[in-house]
Amino acid sequence: MLEECGLDFTAHYLDLAALEQKQPSFLAINPNGRIPAIVDRNAGDFAVFESGAILMYLADKTGSFLPTDPLKRSAVTQWLMWQMAGLGPMTGQLNVFRHYFPDKIAAVIERYERECYRLYGVLDRQLARHPFVAGETYTIADIACWPWILTHGWARLSLEQYPALKRWYDKVGKRPGVEAGLKSPPLKDPGADYDRQVVGTRNTLS
Repeated sequence: MLEECGLDFTAHYLDLAALEQKQPSFLAINPNGRIPAIVDRNAGDFAVFESGAILMYLADKTGSFLPTDPLKRSAVTQWLMWQMAGLGPMTGQLNVFRHYFPDKIAAVIERYERECYRLYGVLDRQLARHPFVAGETYTIADIACWPWILTHGWARLSLEQYPALKRWYDKVGKRPGVEAGLKSPPLKDPGADYDRQVVGTRNTLS
C-alpha cells in the first residue's frame, strides 16, 4: 500500500524470534504486540496497527484505492473484512499447523486446508464476475487479499482449480507498486521466510 500510494517510508525489521514485538518501544505503537504497524510522522507520530485499519487510514489519507461513494466504499469494506475474518486467519492457521505445530494432526490440517479452498472458491467466483475483488477497480480489498494468495505455495495450496483467481493473482502481481512492495523486506523467496517481518515507520505521508 505504501508503494502503491507513492509514499516515502522507512521499513523497520523486527526479530520475532527474539520477541522484539513484545518490547515496550513497540507496544507503545501496537499494544497487541503484533505486526504490521505504522507511525505517521506528519500527524504527530500517530500510530496505526492492524493491517485493515492501516489500509483504510492510508486510503483516506491519500484518497487512493477506496471509493468515496457510500455503496462502492461498502463493497470494498465488506471484502476487506472478509479477508481479515476469513482468508487471513484460515491461511494463517493452516500454516501454523502445517509448519510450526510440534504434532502434525492430519484432521486439523485437512480442516484448515478445506476451509482455505472454500475461501479460494468464494474469491474465484467473485473474480469470475469482476476484474477485481470489490468490483471494477483495484482497491485496498485487492491489496489485503493478494499477499495471502502470494503464499499459496508455502501453504501447499494450488490455484489450478481457480482460473479467475489465478488470472487476478497474475495481473496484480505485475503492478509496479506490488513488485516494489515485495522488495521490502527483500526476500529471496516471498512467502517462505517468516522469521523476519516488517513494520513500516513513516517518514512522510505527503
